[in-house]
Amino acid sequence: MDKLEGIIKSTIFRNEENGYTVLVLKAGKRLHTVVGSFPPMGIGEQIIVTGEWKVHATYGQQFVASSLEILKPTTALGIKRFLESGFVKGIGKATARRIVETFGEDALHVLEQCPEELRRIKGLSAARVDQIARSYQSLMGTRQGLIFLQSLGIPAATAQKISQFYGEKTRDILTENPYQPCMDIEGFGFLSADPIALSLGFPKDAPQRLKSALAYTLLEAAQSNGHCYLPRETLLLECQRITGVDEEVISVQLQSQILSGELVLEEGEEEDRIYLPAYYAAECEICLRLSLLMESAPPARKTDVQKQITRFEQEHQMRFSEKQKEAIACALEFGVFIITGGPGTGKTTIINCIISLLSRKGNVLLCAPTGRAAKRMSETTGMEAKTIHRLLEYSGEEKSFTYDESKPLNASCIICDETSMVDLMLMRALLRAITPGTRLIMVGDADQLPSVGAGNVLRDLLSSQVIPAVRLTDIFRQSAESRIVTNAHRINHGEMPVFNEKGTDFFLERCHDPQLCAETVVGLVSTRLPSFLHYTAEERMRMIQVLSPHKKGTTGVLYLNTVLQSALNPPSPDKPSVEWNETVFRLGDKVMQTKNDYMLEWTRDGENGSGVFNGDIGYIVEVDTEDEIVQVRFEDDRLAAYTSEDAENLDLAYCMSVHKSQGSEFPVLVMPVCACPSLLQTRNLFYTALTRAQSLVMLVGEEGIIRNMVRNDRITRRFTTLSERLHASLTQTPGDSFPGLAKEV
Repeated sequence: MDKLEGIIKSTIFRNEENGYTVLVLKAGKRLHTVVGSFPPMGIGEQIIVTGEWKVHATYGQQFVASSLEILKPTTALGIKRFLESGFVKGIGKATARRIVETFGEDALHVLEQCPEELRRIKGLSAARVDQIARSYQSLMGTRQGLIFLQSLGIPAATAQKISQFYGEKTRDILTENPYQPCMDIEGFGFLSADPIALSLGFPKDAPQRLKSALAYTLLEAAQSNGHCYLPRETLLLECQRITGVDEEVISVQLQSQILSGELVLEEGEEEDRIYLPAYYAAECEICLRLSLLMESAPPARKTDVQKQITRFEQEHQMRFSEKQKEAIACALEFGVFIITGGPGTGKTTIINCIISLLSRKGNVLLCAPTGRAAKRMSETTGMEAKTIHRLLEYSGEEKSFTYDESKPLNASCIICDETSMVDLMLMRALLRAITPGTRLIMVGDADQLPSVGAGNVLRDLLSSQVIPAVRLTDIFRQSAESRIVTNAHRINHGEMPVFNEKGTDFFLERCHDPQLCAETVVGLVSTRLPSFLHYTAEERMRMIQVLSPHKKGTTGVLYLNTVLQSALNPPSPDKPSVEWNETVFRLGDKVMQTKNDYMLEWTRDGENGSGVFNGDIGYIVEVDTEDEIVQVRFEDDRLAAYTSEDAENLDLAYCMSVHKSQGSEFPVLVMPVCACPSLLQTRNLFYTALTRAQSLVMLVGEEGIIRNMVRNDRITRRFTTLSERLHASLTQTPGDSFPGLAKEV
C-alpha cells in the first residue's frame, strides 16, 4: 500500500449519502487526483491517505484511498481556511477571521477545550457560541469515528454509513458494543461486526457476541432459506459453528433472550421452535385475519351464479369445464378462495369471468407481487393491476404502507395473482388492508418455487386443508398444442419432456462441454434466434431471456452475463459506462434490482414515489460518468437514479437465476442445462423455469441433467407453521361443506 500526504486544493465531486469524494491533493509541488469515502473536509486541510494508484479509463491516473488521517492545521492561515470551509455551523468567513485574530494558533484548542472563550469575540451571542461548539464537536466526532472504523479494516462505504448514523458517538458505541450496528443499520450483520469486536478484545463468549450471533442466524435463515423459525438444536449448532463457543454456553444466552422476549420459544412434540418475534407475530396474525375473512363473506346464491356463468359463456362464445365452473362458483361463495394450476389450465379465463360477475356488485382490485406479473395481469384482464406495494401505497421514507387496518382498501373483492411469490410479511401487509366482508381470491401455481422471502404461504394455505381451493388440471385445446405447456405438465408428473419435434416450440441442443454450452447460448441469443424470428436488435434484448439454475461456473449467471453483455451491448465511444463492484454498467444494458430498496426514489409521468423491488427489470437509459449516476427505466416506466451506493443491489439481467425470474414471462427462453450443481437439479426449479416461456424454449446441454431434474421431486423443507396454525384454529373447515375441495390439493 502506498501513502500520500498533502494539502487539499479542491473538491471535484462529493456524494453526501455515501461520502464518495474526488479531490485534488497537492503533495509537494505536484497535484494528484484522490478518490475514496471521506468525511467532509475543506480546502487547505492537510491529510495522509493510504491506498494504491490506479488508471481510470476516462480520468487517467488516480490515487484510490482505503484509509485516511486528517492532520490538524497548525498555522493561523491553515486554521482560518479550515474554519472558512463552512463545515462548522455558525462560522462564516468574517467569524473565522475574528476567531483566528483573537486566538491565533490556539483557535482549535479553544474550540475543543474551552469554547466559552469565544464569547470574548464581539457579536457572538451565547446561543451562537453554543451552536459553534456543538457543531465543531459533532464534526470532529464524526471524523474521528470514520477514521477509527477505517483503522479497524472496515470498508470505506460501510464505515461512512456507520459514522453517519452514530456521528460523534461512533467510537463510544462500538467500543461498548460493536454488535449494536447489527440492530440499528440495515445491511450490517454479525459477520461484519465480529471482526471489529474481536479486534477490540471482546471475548468469544461475550453476551453481546452470542446475542448477535443468535439473531443473525435466525435472520439469515429467513432471508436466505425462507425459514420462519429454526429448531432449537439447529440454531444452537449453527451458532456454535460461526462463533466457536460451546453449545451449552450459547444455550444459556438463548434462554436469557427467550425470557426477555427478544426471541420466541414455541414448544412442540417433535421439536422446540425458536422465532424472531416479527415472524412469529406475522404467522399468528395471518392466521387470525384469514379466519375473519372466511367467516364474514356474504354467501352467493348458487342458482344465480350458475345462470351468470352460462350468460358469460354465451357472451364470449366459449364453454367452461366442470372444474372451472366449480372454481368460479366457489370464488363467489367463500370469503377466501385459492385457484391453483399449471400453465394452460384456464386460470386467466376464470379470473376474467370472476371479475365480470363481481364487478357488477362492487369494486374489484387486482394485484400481483411483482411489476412484471402485475403488467401481465393488466394485459390479460383489461383492468389495471398493481403491485401489492403500489396497491397499499408503500412509503419508502417511512417504511410503512398507507393502506392498513386503520385505512383499509375500498373493495368488495381483491384478486392476487402469482401468490406463490408472496412471502409471509407481504401477505400480512395485504391482509391488514382487507376488511372482513371483502373477498380475497388468490391465484398461483403451487408447484413453482416458493417466495424469495421468508415463508411458504401458498403451499401452507393449501396444505392446511381449511382454505377452500380448486386445483385445475385439464389442459385446454389451444394450450395443448404447445409443447411448452404439455412438457411442463409431463415434468410435473415425473415424465421426461419431448424435444425437437418439427413445428413445435420446445428444443434441446445437446452439448456436454460447459464452455461450448456457454458459447452456444451466446450464439443463440445474439444471432441464430434473432435471425430465425426476425427480431431487431432492440427486440432481441427484450424478447429473449437466458435463465440459469446457478450463479457460478461457466454456465452460471455471473459468467453468462459478462459474455452476453459483450455480445449484445459491446463497448462503444457513444455508450458511456461506469464500473461498480467489478461490474461494468453501460448505456443500453439490461439490468435487474436484486433486493428490495424501499428508499430508492423514482418518477413516472409526473408521479413521484419510492421503492424498487427484488426482481424488477429495466434498461439503462442514461449514464453520467462524471458524477457516476446511472438512470434505469423499469418495464412499468418508473425511472430511478442509481449511485455507487445503490449499485450493490443492481445486476446485469441478460441472464438471471430461475429464482429471480419468478412472476415473469418471456417470449423466448434459453436455458443451459450443463454442469449444474446437484442441489439445484430439482423438478420444481426446472418446472418453474419452463413455465416462464410463452412461445419458445431452447435448452442447451445434457439430457442426463434434465433426467436428474425430472426425477428429483425433493422439495427443500422450509420451517414454517402457518399451515399448522390454520388447521388448529379453524376446526370447522369450509372444505367440509364442499367435499374434496381442499383435500384435492
